[in-house]
Amino acid sequence: MQARFLPTALLLAVSQASIAAVTGAELDAAAAALEGQVIEWRRDFHRHPELANREVRTSTRVAEHLRGLGLEVRTGIAHTGVVAVIEGGLPGPTILLRADMDALPVTEKTDVPFRSTATGEFRGRTVGVMHACGHDGHTAILMAAAKVLVQLRERLPGKVLLVFQPAEEGVPEGERGGAPLMLEEGLLDIANPEAAFGLHLISSLSSGTVGLRPGPFMAGSDFFEIRVTGRQSHGSRPWSGVDPVVVAAEIVGALQTIVSRELDITRLPAVVTVGAINGGVRHNIIPQYVELLGTIRTFSPEMRQQVIERMGALATGIAAAHNATAELKMMPEPNPVVFNEPALTERVSPSLAAVVGKDGVRTTTLQTVAEDFAHIAERVPSVFFFVGVTPDGQDPETAPDNHSDLFYVDEAALQVGLRSLLHVAVDYLQAGSGR
Repeated sequence: MQARFLPTALLLAVSQASIAAVTGAELDAAAAALEGQVIEWRRDFHRHPELANREVRTSTRVAEHLRGLGLEVRTGIAHTGVVAVIEGGLPGPTILLRADMDALPVTEKTDVPFRSTATGEFRGRTVGVMHACGHDGHTAILMAAAKVLVQLRERLPGKVLLVFQPAEEGVPEGERGGAPLMLEEGLLDIANPEAAFGLHLISSLSSGTVGLRPGPFMAGSDFFEIRVTGRQSHGSRPWSGVDPVVVAAEIVGALQTIVSRELDITRLPAVVTVGAINGGVRHNIIPQYVELLGTIRTFSPEMRQQVIERMGALATGIAAAHNATAELKMMPEPNPVVFNEPALTERVSPSLAAVVGKDGVRTTTLQTVAEDFAHIAERVPSVFFFVGVTPDGQDPETAPDNHSDLFYVDEAALQVGLRSLLHVAVDYLQAGSGR
C-alpha cells in the first residue's frame, strides 16, 4: 500500500488546530493568582523610586525577574532600559508591550505605609522622589504580564517584545534617554513588531474603567526655558539697574494671551504653562537674571510653530521695552502627539470591554498630558489606553492629579491593568497578523 503524506502547511494547520486557544477566563485566573505579587512589586518600587536615567535598582529587579522566567534579557539600552522577547510556540505576529520605570522629583505627602522617603538630585538641588504618576504600577503590571505569557507560551502564536523604558518623564539637562534613545539604539531591530500597546494609570478615571480614543489622543509636548537678563543692583536703588524679576512677571502674564487671544481653540486645544521661576538669592539684591521654565502642549505642527514664534516675540519684545533681554530656548526631542491607529483601536476595544464591560470603556476627550510612547507610535501602529485608579466613592474630577504629591492608586486597578494588557495582547496574537 502506497504511503500518503500530507503537505507541510496542512500538517502545521492540523497541529495548530489541536492546540487549544488561550481563553479570557484563563487569563483572568492567571492574573488573579498574581494579584498579591503585583501589589508587592508595586509597593517595593514605590518605596524605592528613582529619577530619569537613574533607574538602576528598578531595572535590576526587572532584569532578575525576566531571567527567572527563562528569558534572554538585554539591559543597558538607553542607559537603564530592559528588553526581552517571549517566543510563542506557534507562528504568528510580533507585538510590543511597554512600561515606563522612572519617578518624579516630588516629595510624597500620602499616608500610605509604603510611602517614599527617597531623595535625589534634580537641577542641582536635593529633592524628594516619588512615583507620582503610576510608573511603579506600570512596571509591576508588565512584570506580571510577562510571567503569565511565559506560562502560556507553548499555546501562543508569535512573539512579544517586552520593553521596560527609563526616562519617560524627561531626561536631566545635557543627557539623552527615554523612548527616542531606545529606538535609536535599535529597539525595533530586536524584534520587528507590527503593533505596540501601552497603558497608563490615571486619576481622572474611576477604578474599574479604561479610557482611550482613536486618532490623536495625547498632546505633543515641548519644554522651554526663557532666560531674562537685566542689570544687577541694590534693591533699594532699582533705578540704577534693570530688574529681570519685573520683566519676567510681565512675560508670564503675556504668554497666557497666546492661547486665550491668538489661537483658534475651537479647532484644537493648546496649553502654555510656566512651571518654575528661578532668580535671585537675597531680599535686597535685584538679580542679574531670571529663568522661566515651562511646557507647551499642542495637537498639530502648525499650532506648535505658531505658539513657539509668538512666545519668542512676546518675550524679546517685553524685555526690550524694559531695556532687558530675553532668550527663548526650546529643549531637544519634544514628544509628538500620541496617535492611536483607528483600525487597531477598534480591534482592541472588545478586548478591553471583556475586562471592564462595554460601559467601562470610556471614549475620552483629547488629553493635554503627553507621553513619549508617541515616538514608538510614530514607528509602529499602536494603541495607548488609560486605566482609572480613583477609588469608588471619590470624584475623579477632584482626586489628586497625576504628578501631585498626594497622587493615590487604588490597588484594585492593578488587576484591571494587568487583565486589560493580557486580553489585548493575547487576543491580537490569536487573531493573527493585521498586516
